[in-house]
Amino acid sequence: MEEESALELVQRYRRDRRVLLNFILSGSLIKKVVMPPGAISLDDVDLDQVSIDHVLNCAKKGEMLELSEAIRDYHDSLDFPPTNHTRSVDEFFLVTNPESSGSPPTRTPPPVTVFQPPIVTSLSKSQSLQSAQVQELSVDDIDDFTDEDDEEEVESHMVSRHRPNNANDPVLGLPSFATGLTEDDLRETSFEILLASAGAAGGLIVPPKEKKKDKKSKLMRKLGRSKSDHVGLQSQRAPGLTGLLEIMRVQLEISETMDTRARQGLLHALVGREGKRMDTLLVPLELLRCVSRTEFSDKRAYLRWQKRQLNLLEEGLLNHPAVGFGESGRKANDLRILLKNIEESESLPSSAGEVQRTECLRSLGEITTALAERPARGDLTGEVCHWADGYHLNVRLYEKLLFSVFDILDEGKLTEQVEEILELLKSTWRILGITETIHDTCYAWVLFRQFVITGEQKLLQYAIDQLKKIPLKEQRGPQERLHLKSLHCLVEGSRDLTFMQSFLLPIQIWADKKLGDYHLHFAEGSAMMEGIVTVAMVTRRLLLEENGQAMQSVSVTDRDQIEAYISSSIKSAFSRILHAVEATADTASEHSLASLAEECKKLLKKDTTIFMPILSQWNSQASVASASLLHKLYGNKLKPFLDGAEHLTEDAVSVFPAADSLEQYIMEVITSSLEEETVDEYCRKKLTPYQIETVSGTLVMRWVNSQSGRILGWVERAIQQERWDPISPQQRYGSSIVEVYRIIEETVDQFFALKVPMRSLELICLFRGLDNAFQVYTQHIVDKLVSKEDLIPPVPILTRYKKEAGIKAFVKKEVIDPRLPDERRSSQINVLSTSTLCVRLNTLHYAITQLNKLEDSIQERWTRKRPRKNSNMKRSMDEKSRSFSSQHQKDAFDGSRRDINAAIDRICEFTGTKIIFWDLREPFIDNLYKNGVSQSRLEALIEALDTVLNQLCDVIVEPLRDRIVTGLLQASLDGFLRVLLDGGPSRVFFPNDAKLLEEDLEILKEFFISGGDGLPRGTVENLVARVRPVITLQSYETRVLIDDLKSASLSGTQGGRSRLGADTETLLRILCHRSDSEANLFLKKQYKIPRSAA
Repeated sequence: MEEESALELVQRYRRDRRVLLNFILSGSLIKKVVMPPGAISLDDVDLDQVSIDHVLNCAKKGEMLELSEAIRDYHDSLDFPPTNHTRSVDEFFLVTNPESSGSPPTRTPPPVTVFQPPIVTSLSKSQSLQSAQVQELSVDDIDDFTDEDDEEEVESHMVSRHRPNNANDPVLGLPSFATGLTEDDLRETSFEILLASAGAAGGLIVPPKEKKKDKKSKLMRKLGRSKSDHVGLQSQRAPGLTGLLEIMRVQLEISETMDTRARQGLLHALVGREGKRMDTLLVPLELLRCVSRTEFSDKRAYLRWQKRQLNLLEEGLLNHPAVGFGESGRKANDLRILLKNIEESESLPSSAGEVQRTECLRSLGEITTALAERPARGDLTGEVCHWADGYHLNVRLYEKLLFSVFDILDEGKLTEQVEEILELLKSTWRILGITETIHDTCYAWVLFRQFVITGEQKLLQYAIDQLKKIPLKEQRGPQERLHLKSLHCLVEGSRDLTFMQSFLLPIQIWADKKLGDYHLHFAEGSAMMEGIVTVAMVTRRLLLEENGQAMQSVSVTDRDQIEAYISSSIKSAFSRILHAVEATADTASEHSLASLAEECKKLLKKDTTIFMPILSQWNSQASVASASLLHKLYGNKLKPFLDGAEHLTEDAVSVFPAADSLEQYIMEVITSSLEEETVDEYCRKKLTPYQIETVSGTLVMRWVNSQSGRILGWVERAIQQERWDPISPQQRYGSSIVEVYRIIEETVDQFFALKVPMRSLELICLFRGLDNAFQVYTQHIVDKLVSKEDLIPPVPILTRYKKEAGIKAFVKKEVIDPRLPDERRSSQINVLSTSTLCVRLNTLHYAITQLNKLEDSIQERWTRKRPRKNSNMKRSMDEKSRSFSSQHQKDAFDGSRRDINAAIDRICEFTGTKIIFWDLREPFIDNLYKNGVSQSRLEALIEALDTVLNQLCDVIVEPLRDRIVTGLLQASLDGFLRVLLDGGPSRVFFPNDAKLLEEDLEILKEFFISGGDGLPRGTVENLVARVRPVITLQSYETRVLIDDLKSASLSGTQGGRSRLGADTETLLRILCHRSDSEANLFLKKQYKIPRSAA
């Protein structure tokens, strides 16, 4: 509740403050109230921001109150705490924080000398007056000044509401005034011209002055003045032309006194001139004649006014003549003398000065009329007095009139009466020589310049619409074309400019400057840039036509100009980016070229998304021009770095990806902007590829080759350290393959960690290096195996059976085999135990299974690494490379797979052969069926085979179990056939042994099938099938075998098949193991086979 009461109290205080302040300002306590810029009445002023102290001080001193100063004092006082005006020296306020300001000073400050300036009689607005003695003014003293005095003072210090010209603002291409005419002079003169034009229409009247009531006391009269009577307040406007002229007076910041004086002067000029139009008068001359010095309370104001009128006559008639003086040259010189004499008359005594002034004015009228009515001026204004000769003075005056269309309170908006004002300004066309084209051009200039000053985009659109209204040459009448053609002026630098060039060139130059660096001036794009481009293009077309260039070339010029904007802005933006990158190069974490590429990519993205949609309206290939130029600018900086790159350094790894990414994005922009069939041709002609892939690919190939040599070194070391012991019961492979895969995976990781552009050739090179490493590893494993011939004893020499010789005696002589391996070879064979051979097999199996995973991983990572879209420029080459690489990648490790599978097959075969022919040589090869089949059956070997088989299955991995068991089965069958066919003299077989042999073969078969837990029955049957024919031959009698051998020999086919389906070698070997004399005699006669004792 307390807070609400406090809020209501504050609101009531503020309301009462406004009421009291409004009463003071509306009454007569204040001598004169000057409204702040943009305010017409007190209703437009926020009284809460007016300093009461300033108002009361002005009331006490009887000074004129400028509300802008009172508002400034109010805001300045906010920087300090409020004071209670008790004048107590013991109380003070601190602006700073005492805790952070330290302790106060301990000594007193030095005394301050009070400076008393000299007393001056008059001061300018920018000066201030400090008096040593302050004199209190009573309320009665306020009335010592009249309203006329106030207005003269305000008039003498009138300041335009427009801000000062900025150096970057566009400036008309018109010559400066030799007489020093100011903007205020032009503004005041333009209003006088407007009054003369209105007088021609009969709308010029002089408002009556209020009569003062002398009987009332000064104080009561001032206090009783109503708000509507105040000089600065006008609650209601007069209707029609009178009200519109009042609006123009306010818009042009003309005081009421000046307005009244000009109206009276013009009306007096028409006295005694029946039928004379007011707009045919020489306005400055008539005002000099009809306005007396007594109408000015201040001589200084009068002199300034007179100087302005004299300067206008000189500027209008002498300084810039549109037509040569000819015979009027002497009059021109006389005019200059008269103007000088009028000005000098003010320094003479009053009587003499008045005489000289009157005489000079009379002579001046004669001369100026003659000069103003010279023929052959070529304008469209008809029979009027051409009081201003050079057109640039007229258009400057018309420019001031046009600036009145903007709202005083918001200069970025047009006033509500804009249409009425423009219609009123047409009345000045006769005096100023304005045509429709001149008006459209001047109004477009005024709107555009106001847009530059305020930044209001609506004004830009108004300016564009007005520019489009400017008629082309063929749209103008012949007389207007001649008139415009005659309008020329010389500006600084002796440039001769036409009217259109004077007004449109500044607009074009300003627009070109902004668009020449649109990245800087339109950082966020927006509709403003689109409007500026439109302005630039429209003014360019108008100026091209003004220069007489053919219109058919305009479209080409537009495209060229847009490209010029792009080129200039891109170069400027690139230069800024380059400077910023180089400034931070020492502290940046990456190479400056990498940072530059990233910034260029951002720049191009911004260009294509924000600026190019605008510029593409005039040039469809704007994006292409932007991207191509940026490609060239960055390429110039990149080339020295590429030429010096020899190894994959950190800088190269940093720069290559960034540069390649930039080039790819540039190609995407170009491809999206051009038709597909024209992209290749454009790229070949306009672009020089960076060839990042080629350079970085070469460096990557070097790196891959060096890594391949490093991998081979690790393979060699891993093999040398390998002991072929299982790593663990679960990991039954050697440690060397783990080490090999570790180094390979590290290499692959490093390869894909190289964030540099690569071709498929680099991947192929990597695959070849890895494939070679696996092949070398596999070869090292196989090289440790001994030759198969070292395991299998030599085949005994074929002999025929000799019954006389005892078997034991024969065996003793034959038992020593001269081809048995030596002790060194035997130790090498013994080292290759069954378990180590199984570990080798497991290692190779692990290698080939992990090889598939490695290949899939590489392919996946490569796909992620190169999702790039190829441009048309590289498409054909990349398609060939891609087809070759994809075909190569499909069989990338096929060489390793072939070698590993071949090595597995060889070790399985070697393991089976070693078990049968080396480990089980004595029971199997040497003693099986020795001394007869019935005496030594195969069943006795099953237990040894079972033991060996258990050892294999304990170590070998499941996927290789059948392969190694199959190798053992094949070796067992080879040994079985060895015993049957090459068993030597100790083996003797009879036909009735065939049944026993068949039983042994079944036992061997069922052993490997193992009731379905072993090898598949079909596999075993297929392998056993090659032994059954030999057993069948053993069942035949000797005579049948001899006859079959004879018939096969007679056929003449070496190694051919006999009637029994056997070859001659098999039949011969079977006969050599028969113990009957018939076989002995046949072998002796037919084949000369020696006896076993030989």
